[in-house]
Amino acid sequence: MKSKFKKLVKEILKLSIILIIAMNIISYFKSTQLNKENLAINEFKLIENSKYTIKDNKPLVIHFWATWCPICKIEASNIQKLSKDYNVITIAAQSGTNEDIKKYMKENNVDFKVVNDKDGYYSKKFNIEVFPTTLIYNDKKVLKFSEVGYTPTLGLYLRVWYSKLF
Repeated sequence: MKSKFKKLVKEILKLSIILIIAMNIISYFKSTQLNKENLAINEFKLIENSKYTIKDNKPLVIHFWATWCPICKIEASNIQKLSKDYNVITIAAQSGTNEDIKKYMKENNVDFKVVNDKDGYYSKKFNIEVFPTTLIYNDKKVLKFSEVGYTPTLGLYLRVWYSKLF
């Protein structure tokens, strides 16, 4: 019985490693298609009709997500944690009205800053085709990292920290 269990655990570990490698390869190729220009936007209109002005000399995370995306839902708590310590703007794509997004956020216990991209303006501007996608800019608004797909909390924090160095 122990032998079968050990074999099963080994197979699960092998499969997990293969999946992680495959996801990173896909993420890399998807991120090469993103708009890599420096950030030229200084202000966003949030779903509660307030405006958010990007703070100079601080890193910025722009996170694209959707209410219908299951991976986005899993990653939302990571973005929530990061938003408490850093400048984070999230852009909800194809997610309905502001009220739909507010309801989703309440149900999922998140309160980060959200822009409703109902017409796809920002998704097109940044060439976003896959959700979630996270862009991390340094304090000079230069793109340092782009992640397509799920990113763990520690990975997000390390990327923002690294972006502050260069």
